Amino acid sequence: MAKATEPRNPVIRSKERGRPYEVFINHRGIDTKKKIVGLLENQLVDVGFTVFVDSKSMKARDNLVDKIENGIRDCKVGVVVFSRRYCESRACLRELAIMVDCKKKIIPIFWDVEPSELRLEDNGDFTASEVQRFRGALKEARRTIGLTFDPAKE
Repeated sequence: MAKATEPRNPVIRSKERGRPYEVFINHRGIDTKKKIVGLLENQLVDVGFTVFVDSKSMKARDNLVDKIENGIRDCKVGVVVFSRRYCESRACLRELAIMVDCKKKIIPIFWDVEPSELRLEDNGDFTASEVQRFRGALKEARRTIGLTFDPAKE
């Protein structure tokens, strides 16, 4: 159990202990940040994990791409919160692809979406190589048994 004086902020705790992030939470913020991601982060921190969540693990003047890539490469586990519009986000798909490339353990959470519904539409927003890379990463994540939540039933 954490001491009363120990900060709950995973960024401070990680730096003070010199530990890298253990869990990287990948999500489309607009869909999930206030619903499931905050709750998930709090629960993981409460049991002692250091957690990377973009909005809390970044500070002014951080290089966004470098900070996120380092967070992914240094973590032990990637928790991917898939949502209905997840596949519209190049940043989310890029982070997922990095996790797959780095052979990270991935725990998928399907929030208001079924695994079979996750599809990358080739509507010209992505390059051909991105489409191939992102589809491969999605396929890999769909093959992993995860948790499915229907917020309408919660």
